[in-house]
Amino acid sequence: MRIEDVSRVAAFADGDLGGNPAGVAFVEEVEDAAAMLRTAAAVGYSETAFLAPQGDAWRVRYFAPETEVPFCGHATIALGSELGRRFGAGVYRLLLNEAEITVEAIEEGAGRWGAVLQSPATWSKPLSPPLALALMGAFDLTPAQIDPRLPISLAHAGANHAVIPLASRARLAAMAYEFEPMKQRMLENDLTTISLIHFEAPRLFHARNPCAVGGGYDEPATAAAAAALGGLLRDLDWDGLGQGTATGGPIEIRQGFDMGVPSRLRVEFGSETGSSIRVSGLTREISA
Repeated sequence: MRIEDVSRVAAFADGDLGGNPAGVAFVEEVEDAAAMLRTAAAVGYSETAFLAPQGDAWRVRYFAPETEVPFCGHATIALGSELGRRFGAGVYRLLLNEAEITVEAIEEGAGRWGAVLQSPATWSKPLSPPLALALMGAFDLTPAQIDPRLPISLAHAGANHAVIPLASRARLAAMAYEFEPMKQRMLENDLTTISLIHFEAPRLFHARNPCAVGGGYDEPATAAAAAALGGLLRDLDWDGLGQGTATGGPIEIRQGFDMGVPSRLRVEFGSETGSSIRVSGLTREISA
C-alpha cells in the first residue's frame, strides 16, 4: 500500500481547528496485518483505520504505529466522513474484530462532513484499588485532588479505559506523567487510554486521554473513551448536580484544549444497561 493512498482526517474538529488526526485507507482486503502495521507506523498517527467492502458492510481493522487495537472511535468518525465523501450520506455497517457497529456520515454543507458512531456494547466497574493507587501515583495525584462525586472506574466500549475524575480544572490542565513507565503499566493492564476528566456542569465534561500504548502522550479527542464514559455515567445513574438525569444526553466533552488542539465530542445514550453509545462530531481534511 502506498502511503499517498491514505486519507488524513481530523475527527471532532472545532470548526477549522483541532480534532484528532487519523489515517483512513480503503483496501481490497484486511488480512495482511504486517503490511497494515507498517503503513500505520509510516502514517504516524495514533490510529489508522483500514476498511474493505464485505457484502453490504465494511470490514474494518485499526492499527496504532506499534500494535493493532480492537476499536478506535476517532478513526471511526474519520472513516465515516470518508465513506460519506465517496459514497454519500447515510448509515454504514462496520464489522470489527470483536463487534459489529454502525457509523452515519452526515454532510454539514460547504464540503464539510461529520459522522455519528454507535459504539460497541459497554460495561463498567470500579477500578481495582491497587491499580487506582498506582495510576494516582503515576500522575502525582493526592486523594484530595480526586472528585468524590464519581468513582475511579474501569469503563469499556470496545476497549478498556481507566477513568479518573479530578476535582479541579486546573489540575487537569497540569497533567504530567512519565511516558515509558505509563506505557508498560497500560500494556500490563490492557488499558487503551487513561481518561482524566473534570465535571464542570451537568452536561459538560473536560477530558485528557493519555494513550501511551498508541504512542500518544495526550489525545486531542477520544471517542472510544467518550463512549465508555457515557456507559459509566448511565451505569451510575448520574444526575450531575441534581439538575436532571444524564440519561439520553446530550453530553459535551471538551478535549484537546490544553494541548492547543480544541476538540468537541457529543455523547448521547439511552437507559438500557450495556447498550450502544452514540458519539458524534465534525471532521476536517488534513493535507498530506
